[in-house]
Amino acid sequence: MLGPALRDAAARIAAQFDTVLNAFDDLPVTRAMAHALRGGKGLRGFLVLESARLHGVGPERAIWPACAIEALHAYSLVHDDLPCMDDDDLRRGRPTVHVAWDEGTAVLAGDALHSLAFELAADPGAGPAEVRAELVLTLARAAGARGMVLGQARDIAAETAAEPLTLAEIEALQAGKTGALIEWAACAGARLAGADPAPLRRYAQALGLAFQIADDILDVAGDAGKAGKRLRKDAGAGKATFVSLLGLDGARARAAELAAAACAALDPYGAEGETLREAARFVIAREN
Repeated sequence: MLGPALRDAAARIAAQFDTVLNAFDDLPVTRAMAHALRGGKGLRGFLVLESARLHGVGPERAIWPACAIEALHAYSLVHDDLPCMDDDDLRRGRPTVHVAWDEGTAVLAGDALHSLAFELAADPGAGPAEVRAELVLTLARAAGARGMVLGQARDIAAETAAEPLTLAEIEALQAGKTGALIEWAACAGARLAGADPAPLRRYAQALGLAFQIADDILDVAGDAGKAGKRLRKDAGAGKATFVSLLGLDGARARAAELAAAACAALDPYGAEGETLREAARFVIAREN
């Protein structure tokens, strides 16, 4: 079952962050960083740890890139929630950072988490220098204007576009906004081992798109109490989504197809890939 593996990964990552942040001065910005890191599923960090396990790399090395991707993801959420972006007041069932503190602290906490992500990916504990350099280089590409930030920029531009996005345009947008970090996480284990990441890249590309379709479905049909954030936002903003283009049933069918494709991409790993297959099934059945 995925549940125990996901919880174990989340616990490992939380413990490592406790150690890392305990070395920082006890300031509002540090407390805001810790706040932003708490309460998530830890899926991206789990993907790092599990993909490392598939390649014979232990958690003592994989924990560094696992924490790196969770720090980067947390930064993106802190900034995404700001009034100048999505203006959200609830994240992971708790007040967003700019609500719990203020906008300036939220900006700085996000900046600090962004920097911390690269510090963690470059930590000597992750392995040889060439491995760490590859992790940092690929993380920078996944996070920046060729990856997540590109997707976010396309999302902002779509809000004022004359015509709604097509399905192909939404897929391209989400491949950056959501998919780029998921892809980096899933490929990290192969990079740690110096192995070919191609099968995990195919897995992650399908998984990332399925994850976003599930988010679109949750926004329409989810329970806000379980989701831990405000829902029904996309329709109110007039955004084109997978649900608005495919319908609820069509979106669910497309998510199931992508989850199946993700599972098939793991065929080279045989039975050892079953936990990652469970992750693919999990992302389309989750309630938050």
